[in-house]
Amino acid sequence: MSLILLLIILILLIGAVPAWPYSRGWGYYPSGGLGLLLIIVIVLLLLHII
Repeated sequence: MSLILLLIILILLIGAVPAWPYSRGWGYYPSGGLGLLLIIVIVLLLLHII
């Protein structure tokens, strides 16, 4: 379950990168927020909380 959650967040992070044509107007907010979420999930995985 944790691996699936991590993969979904990683895919969302790649999709929110402002290099894609449909997301250039978004700025760095979506990728920054998803990056923070990814870091939190990784820390929780390393602490064996999830």
